[in-house]
Amino acid sequence: MGIETVVLLLEQSCLDDLLSLTWGELYTGMEKGKFRKSRPNADDRLNRLFDIDCEAEILDWMDSVESEKEMNVKSSLKKIKNGAEGLLKLMEWASPGQWTSWEARTYLYLDVALDREIANRDDLYSHTTWQQMIESLGGMPEEEFSEKVCLDWMDRRKELGETLDEAKDPKIIPTYEAHDRTSRLLVHTISRWKRETGLTGIVGREHMDANKWGHGEFNIRDILNS
Repeated sequence: MGIETVVLLLEQSCLDDLLSLTWGELYTGMEKGKFRKSRPNADDRLNRLFDIDCEAEILDWMDSVESEKEMNVKSSLKKIKNGAEGLLKLMEWASPGQWTSWEARTYLYLDVALDREIANRDDLYSHTTWQQMIESLGGMPEEEFSEKVCLDWMDRRKELGETLDEAKDPKIIPTYEAHDRTSRLLVHTISRWKRETGLTGIVGREHMDANKWGHGEFNIRDILNS
């Protein structure tokens, strides 16, 4: 299994509500399940942690750091050394779901979507690249993009001299199906990001420092410094 690219959809108002609480209010609310009704509705096509699992992760993290109970959550996160990690966990709570893909495959999807080669990891996760993705995929029919991705993948295999005969390689069909599914979900995710007011996308990478997730005003480091 490879490292994963993640696009986390974020409901801004939900996150703002959590950040406006005191540290004690957040802890007690998560402990008693008080925020479940105000959590964004789950997108049934995307992945996200169950309420109880997300609450447990937030509480475990809060137990691992020190903060005054009466201090505002955002102010507390600014003072805590690894406050960015806590903010990312709150973003996961304030999310209807996330798109994930093996990073090696993400290069393929972005190459096809933008009709250019993604040169390196910095290019893959840059603000400019993902702004271009919003313009390219937002509103595109899922089937159209999926077909382009799958055809490009097959062409690349041919160029490398690899077989497309499922009898010779049993992984052909499962891989094709995975590209079809994941590329469709990418269009779905980007389209929601583009069209829904109050919803934004937070782009990151598995094992990436939390303060590097997101772009512009929604970069975690910038949120903590604001």
